[in-house]
Amino acid sequence: MITPKISDILGIVNKIAPPSLAEEWDNVGLMVGDPAAPVARIMVALDGTSDTLAAAISAECQLLLTHHPFIFRPLKRITTADPTGNLVLKAAASGLAVISLHTNFDIADGGMNDLLAGRLGIVKGEPLRITAAEELVKLAVFVPSGHEEGVREALFRFGGGIGAYADCSFQSAGTGTFKPLEGAHPFLGRIGKREYVAESRIEVLVHKRDLSAALAALVKAHPYEEPAFDLYPLLNKGASRGLGRIGDLAEETTVAAFADKARECLGLAGVRFVGEGGRRVKRVALCGGSGMSLLRDAQRQGADILVTGDVKYHEAREAEALGIAVLDAGHFGSEVIMVEEVSRRVRTELAARRFEAEVVPFRGERDPFFWR
Repeated sequence: MITPKISDILGIVNKIAPPSLAEEWDNVGLMVGDPAAPVARIMVALDGTSDTLAAAISAECQLLLTHHPFIFRPLKRITTADPTGNLVLKAAASGLAVISLHTNFDIADGGMNDLLAGRLGIVKGEPLRITAAEELVKLAVFVPSGHEEGVREALFRFGGGIGAYADCSFQSAGTGTFKPLEGAHPFLGRIGKREYVAESRIEVLVHKRDLSAALAALVKAHPYEEPAFDLYPLLNKGASRGLGRIGDLAEETTVAAFADKARECLGLAGVRFVGEGGRRVKRVALCGGSGMSLLRDAQRQGADILVTGDVKYHEAREAEALGIAVLDAGHFGSEVIMVEEVSRRVRTELAARRFEAEVVPFRGERDPFFWR
């Protein structure tokens, strides 16, 4: 087993929630700490508060993973007189690094909103507002006959997917020519002599973000010293990513019954909702945290109800006017579910890499609001 570094954990976090998915205004990634520092214990929490930091330090953690950005707005100074500055100084003095995964985790597959959709029983949730689509590149490579499968397998690690189908490629036969020059070390042929070789052209779709890694794998798997390949940027788009989710319940219910279910499955002290309790609910839109900016998206896509937090009075009135129900599960209640799931996924990724580090979910956080 290997002791990971902060940079290793950041790589795991970036796989779970790619930073490229984060909104432009957001701040994600390593907030405090030395990327080369070793990590033996990691704490996962929703917020980077003084209580959370104290718990992480007390538990002798070297790294704290938070959902909400530990540093959100740019700091002009770092002093104990400023609440954020005070926390930054405390973390640094204690050797505690902090990594945050925020809107990138909200948007990512299997992230915050997929977790919330799963809890609420939503079937086949799709992004409520599209923010990005994966860019695709067609990679065509020329391989000597008999060596196609090794090259194809190397490329399938980075692409080859079309919708619900994996390992997609196209192969055609032809004849390649080349003349090895002085200094070359040809796999086939002799220096100074033109060669005619039976080759196959293999075409695979590759995610643009993975192109560098795919080309490195191609060169490693290809028998030629200088593989010949073509790259074609495509107008085709890959999987769409975005904020919130929208989907259907397995069975129709009412606003009041759905509110009861949400309170129970999220472990909430209470919820509040906009709309008549007897109104029918089948199609559900949601966004963990503050998602009322998606209200009109939900209404346009036929949602019967929007589940989110931080609902303001005038936003509730707007929902009434639009004829859509709203369930306010609270910012904390709709997002604290990430703690256990991120802990589980980090453990899985650590084990896959033979890294040895303990992951501790912080269960001492509470909603800042009290209910009576």
